[in-house]
Parts: sequence; C-alpha cells; structure tokens
Amino acid sequence: MARRPRAAHIENRTNRLKLEPRRKPYYVNVAPGIALGYRRNRGAGTWTVKASNGAGGNWIKAFAVADDHEDSNADTVLNFWEAQDRARSIARGNSAGGDRPITVSEAVDNYEVELKARGGDSRNASRVRHHLPASLGAKAVGLLTARELRHWRDGLLKQGLARASANRTGQMLKRALNLAANEDHRITNTAAWRSGLARLPDSVVARNTILPDDAVRALVAAAYDLDPTFGLWVELHAVTGARTSQLEHLEVCDLQDDGSAPRLQMPSSRKGNRRRIERRPVPIPAALARSLRSAAGDRAPHEPLLQAPASDWLRRNWIKRAVIAAGLDRKTTIYALRHSSVVRMLLGGTPVRVVAVHHDTSVTQIEAHYSRYISDHADTMVRRTLLDIAAPKAAKVVSLPVR
Repeated sequence: MARRPRAAHIENRTNRLKLEPRRKPYYVNVAPGIALGYRRNRGAGTWTVKASNGAGGNWIKAFAVADDHEDSNADTVLNFWEAQDRARSIARGNSAGGDRPITVSEAVDNYEVELKARGGDSRNASRVRHHLPASLGAKAVGLLTARELRHWRDGLLKQGLARASANRTGQMLKRALNLAANEDHRITNTAAWRSGLARLPDSVVARNTILPDDAVRALVAAAYDLDPTFGLWVELHAVTGARTSQLEHLEVCDLQDDGSAPRLQMPSSRKGNRRRIERRPVPIPAALARSLRSAAGDRAPHEPLLQAPASDWLRRNWIKRAVIAAGLDRKTTIYALRHSSVVRMLLGGTPVRVVAVHHDTSVTQIEAHYSRYISDHADTMVRRTLLDIAAPKAAKVVSLPVR
C-alpha cells in the first residue's frame, strides 16, 4: 500500500485550530501535481484541492468542510485522511460526483458530441480545436477571464485570420462554453466569454464572388467532365443556391417530380441553435429533375439522394480542379454558386423576403451581404414607376371623384 502523506499541522483538529485564520490555504502534496489545502476560517475550515492543468498552471476547488467542530460523515465533513482521498479522486476526474472542473478542451469535445447528436456540423468544433493553444485548452472553464479570452481572439487576427473568421471561431468557442455552463451550475463566469468573445466590429465585409451565368454554366460543365455524379452535385448548388450541408441531407423522397413543376423538399441547415431539420419546397428545372431521378435509380425513399459524400469531393479539392478547367479565378469556391444564386434572384425582381426563405437565411443577412445588389434591384423597380413629365405622349389623366 502506498505511503500516505502526512502534515502534522493540519492532520488533526487540535493542531488545525491553533493556526491563524487566513485566506490562503495551508497545502500538502498528496500526489504528483495534486495538493490538498486546508483553509483556516473563523468557523470550521474547508478542504480544497489544487491540481496542475498540464500546461504550467493550476486550478483550485473547494470541496468539503473540515472536521474542526464535528465528526466526519464521509460526505460533506471530512477528516484529513478522507480529504486526501477525495482530493486525488477529484483531480483525476474519477470522483463519483464528477466534481473535477471541466476544462476548455473537454468543453469543446462535448460540444462536438452535441453537434453530432443533433446533426450539426462537427467541423465547427474542429475549427476551435485547431486554434486552441494547450495552455488555454487545459484551463478550467470556471476560471476563465474575459482578458485571456479577448487575448486569444485577438491572437487569431495576428495569425492572419480575417475579422469575420475570428468572429466565427470565437462564437463557436462561446457555444461550447455555454454548453458547459448549462451542464454545471457551478460555472458562474459566463460574463467572461460574453465580454471576451464579443464580436469584432466592422467584420461583415461583402467579398462575395458573383459569377455571371455563362461562368456558372462553364463551371458546371467542367464538373461533369470530371465525374457525372460530381457534376450533378455542382449543378444542384448552382440551381438551388443551397449550402453543402443541406444537399448532404437530401433523400430520394425529397425529389417531387410530377412532370410540370418539379421541386425538391430542401432540408434546412443546422446553423445557430436549430435542433431539427425542416423542409421547404425549392423549384428546379425539369432537366435537373430527370437527372436526379435517373441518378437515384431504385434506391429506397429515405436513402441519400446523392450517392457520393460531399466530404470526399471537398477533401480531394475537386472544386479547384473544376474552377481551373473552367478558366475562372483560382480563389473561386463552391460558395460562389450560392452568392450568384442570391444575386440572380435579386436582380430578377424577386422580393428580398422570398430570396431569404429560398436560401434558408434571413432578410438581415441578405441586407448585410448583398446591399449593393438590393439597391440595384430597388432602382430597377422604382424606375418602372417614374413619371416622365417630358415624355412626348403623356397618358390620359383620369380624374378621381372627391368624396
């Protein structure tokens, strides 16, 4: 049996009560990287555990009352030897009550599990993990401060991330920390990330790549040349303006082809705090409907409509190959097809609200990212109603009765 550490000044109540009350606990090492602390109060003292976070820092947690004035009960009142065992258990994370404070890295891991459970994009957690230094990841969530979170967020800019990218990464971390706080009522410092991870100003910069229709057709044709299934996937992006995550959730039964007005029951994305997928009808051309029906073959109604997973194409960078083959700017991404779809509908006279619903977004987002094209759209609509006094032939004025 391993030798149990001793500390005469805090082993028994008689010696503890001789100590001067103070805010700083009296510590004794009970295992590598783990120390048991006794804080002398004017009343009964308290036991605390101090453990290394693995990155050069420590976390401290009070967990029980010392048996200064009453006998231990192996629950809330502990003697020195019981407190040693409890301190080691808490620090190593195998306490029956799950008392060890959750770290930032563990909060991100839990967030990833939550995303997968509700069908969200687990890459949001991967984005945070990629930029999370070991020192911050090993820190207890309950000990985070606004200053260090703000320092981390600002450091993303120094790494070369755009302000919008730094904002998105910070928001993903904030959601992970909120999840941890919701699951542990002892975490009370939520104001730290509300302040430290506040959105950076002037981060919404419209740099959307808008492709003319001829360029869109060229890109789709280049994709079909690479692979027919890949070409169908790119054509779906071009025609519907949907996100990749939405197309991944399409099922065979979502294709409604009655011959005259084919459409897809497009699933919503799992952006924000959405917990379930909703489906909205999206019209598609008859030719695309026939291609989808042919590609679906005899698959069951609830099987995926698209055979190959989009992650394979993205990982192998097929989009870039198609972009180069089509003679487009090498920085063009699959998202350019979504931007182009939004602008095509705006300039075609479609009301902004309808454009937002069709693309599974909000009017606010449309106005923030496409304000220039909304102005062009409004200019065209207003111009149709202008009264041209100098016109050679004026329309006959109809007098309305005055009541």
